[in-house]
Amino acid sequence: MGNRRFANWLTGAACVLLAGMSAAQAQPIRFAVAAEPYPPYTEKQANGEWKGFEVDLIHKLCSEMKADCEIKEVAWDGIIPSLLAKKIDVIFSSMSVTEEREKQIAFSKAYYDSAIAVVGPKEASVKKYPDDLKGKIIGVQNSTVSASYLKTYYEKIADVKYYDTQDSANADLIAGRIDLMMADGTAMAAFVKTPDAKDLAYLGTVPYDPIFGKGVGAGLRKDDTELKARLDKAIQQLLASKDYDDLSQSYFGTSVKPAF
Repeated sequence: MGNRRFANWLTGAACVLLAGMSAAQAQPIRFAVAAEPYPPYTEKQANGEWKGFEVDLIHKLCSEMKADCEIKEVAWDGIIPSLLAKKIDVIFSSMSVTEEREKQIAFSKAYYDSAIAVVGPKEASVKKYPDDLKGKIIGVQNSTVSASYLKTYYEKIADVKYYDTQDSANADLIAGRIDLMMADGTAMAAFVKTPDAKDLAYLGTVPYDPIFGKGVGAGLRKDDTELKARLDKAIQQLLASKDYDDLSQSYFGTSVKPAF
């Protein structure tokens, strides 16, 4: 009788353990995008669904990994703390791979790259750095590589204005409250084609600086080595596919495939 009870207990314990393992395995991978819209990479539609280049990449990567995934929105300034607090599993929101960020988190293989651009009125001219930016009011989204670059090199020679969202910076440039704006080049190329930006132009790209990092990658916790390996493999396969080239062309009219 005692052996039978023990066997029944053991069977029950095993079932509970297996059920727990199955539940853990069934947990979706939580991909985070910044709550602030950043078209054409990520933006929220009226129905609450997210769309954009990175959203499409998330769906394709999850299909490649045969994984259930969900997209969560997190304020940009709180996105790394949310990852470290295990509220999300992957940051997938145009985060450049920089040495400073690598002190806190791990990064996947880069999945796109873009130059940093300057946008301003069509009659403006920016050809020499830093000379042509001296004395200007320059807008930039906070907590970005563009913001770090301006803080390092331009705060003493220009009036740098920091914004919580890219949309706010765009609005002030359109309204003439700032002279120039510095941001991701592919996003700015799309922005200047919008009706509201009809008087603005893409004035050129900023010469490369190590502050700009090594492309854009997915942010992960340093101890999530298995997920990083799966994601790296899926990114590598996607970069080699026609799907990636087609997506890049449809959103940007050019390739944003990273060289890193």
